[in-house]
Amino acid sequence: MPMNVKPVPTLDERINDIRMRTAEIVNEHILPHERELWPRREGAELAEHDRRRAHELREEVKRRVWEAGLWAPHLPKEYGGMGLDFLAHAYMNEVLAYAMGAATLFGVVAPNSGNQKILVKYGTEEQKQKWLVPMVEGTMESGFSMTEPHNPGSDPRSLDTTATLDGDHWVINGHKWFTSNGIDADFFIVMCRVVDESGEQGRTGQMAQIIVPTSTKGVNVVRGIGIWGRPTSDHCEVVYEDVRVPVENMLGRVGEGHQAAQDRLGAGRIYHCMNSVGQMWRAFDMMVERATTRQVHGGLLKDKQFIQGFIADSYQDIMAARLMTIHAAEKLDRDDSDARTDISAIKVFVPAAYHRVVDRAIQVWGAAGISNDLPLGLMYQGARTLRLADGPDEVHKILIAKNVLHRYEAGEGWDFGN
Repeated sequence: MPMNVKPVPTLDERINDIRMRTAEIVNEHILPHERELWPRREGAELAEHDRRRAHELREEVKRRVWEAGLWAPHLPKEYGGMGLDFLAHAYMNEVLAYAMGAATLFGVVAPNSGNQKILVKYGTEEQKQKWLVPMVEGTMESGFSMTEPHNPGSDPRSLDTTATLDGDHWVINGHKWFTSNGIDADFFIVMCRVVDESGEQGRTGQMAQIIVPTSTKGVNVVRGIGIWGRPTSDHCEVVYEDVRVPVENMLGRVGEGHQAAQDRLGAGRIYHCMNSVGQMWRAFDMMVERATTRQVHGGLLKDKQFIQGFIADSYQDIMAARLMTIHAAEKLDRDDSDARTDISAIKVFVPAAYHRVVDRAIQVWGAAGISNDLPLGLMYQGARTLRLADGPDEVHKILIAKNVLHRYEAGEGWDFGN
């Protein structure tokens, strides 16, 4: 069924217009053709003409998106994007996420989109021309290489991949995994710990992000890591052995690596949560649609009290998740210092709510719910994965508690009205 989107009275006309036009493309050109657009999701062996047809359909949708002025909402206009402010982009995301894979047809493809934003903020003009522009034009792919198998991903201070200054080059050594888009990437943005005895580039031990072309000698992509029972994925294990790249490949300055990662992750967590809200919305619609049409034991599912409880509980989960996420987005948009606490709160609450909503939808659909005929199985896996991505729940709960306790220790209570 199509997504029911109407103007939100509290939003300005521009954001409502973006939401409505996004919903029009999702409802008319993506939802009716999901199987044809993404035939690989069904696990079938595709004939060449099916692959061509899927590619043609995706390009047709992209053309419509471009003509509607909705391409790349995360990028400035000078780089071919919409130039949306943060809050407008967040409101667009919940509509865009309703259809599985729709974001890619609007030019938002992780990890490229995150890397593009980092390059916009920290890249030199030369770096932007060499790495950003080709990504925007679609002639280059990127990956993000931060997590290490032998160190806890929840503690960035433990990262030990090094970039040692040697003349006019950085020499990188380290072991990473879950490097996104590792199979197709033309370059990685690698999180490193700088070793510079001269102090010329910065203090030894500080973090930095460095652009590393994947064709560079010593970049060894070991494997695509199997995920959720699948034998492989594009999240790769990578070993860096004496990889030499020019000093000008550093993004920003030594010591800015951690902040760059937080810039990427802070906003990214809100986008993830708005995406989750959009997909919860879809799962909810699917559950109610099934409940109102499925006959079982002499009546419709909608008349069973268990199912009515599912509907009520899911409604509450979606409303709470959405309002919490919008509240956090508004704080981040105005640079409120308390935004960090709210971002951690939604990072814990929303994926858990998303998991519950999808779980109920699967239960209502029965065996069909776990089949490849419906998107619920992929949603379920995505919801569980989000409890680890961008920091595990437990780390965010600790941060929430610390921030609250600091406020009370200072003799001030928490202001839940703001």
